[in-house]
Amino acid sequence: MIDKIVLASGNRGKLREFGEIFAPLEIKLLPQSDFALPGVEESGLSFVENAIIKARHAARATGLPALADDSGLEVDALDGAPGIHSARYAGAGCSDADNNRKLLQALERVPAGRRSARFQCLLVLLRHAEDPTPLICQGSWEGVILDAPRGDNGFGYDPLFFIPELGLASAELSSEQKQRYSHRGKAVRQLIERITPWLERP
Repeated sequence: MIDKIVLASGNRGKLREFGEIFAPLEIKLLPQSDFALPGVEESGLSFVENAIIKARHAARATGLPALADDSGLEVDALDGAPGIHSARYAGAGCSDADNNRKLLQALERVPAGRRSARFQCLLVLLRHAEDPTPLICQGSWEGVILDAPRGDNGFGYDPLFFIPELGLASAELSSEQKQRYSHRGKAVRQLIERITPWLERP
């Protein structure tokens, strides 16, 4: 029985969210920082490719099953950008504020009716580094890009991502609300539903 999984991420926001979601399970989630594991180049052309690259890297280095998340923001008016480059949209070493600033600049002349966007999340879980059949789960979250940030919760593009049916930006949601509605929350619920038979594979 698998009781430990390494999380292939150094993002503190993701670590906090996954920690809250996995708390009820009898599986200990260990951040890759516990193993002094450096990041790996995300050379894939899609979210799922990058998630597999990260999970294999963590599983190979630690000898443990590995969970990787690759997620990002797709803006329709920008032909899906920033997409897989969401975390480094403003360049290497950029901050969340830098990325948000660049996004607002890119949408400066785009009217409110054309600012539709969505968050995408791909989760990949590997039993071991050579696992030929990883467990893959996907969640998406539709919204609109605001013209100024709102809220103090969350991370990344959360202050600019507005959910019309809630009347709130993602950064204005509580942790419980975000888990219920978000792309990552949807992907993780799929993961939890499917994980028991996956754990029982030889």
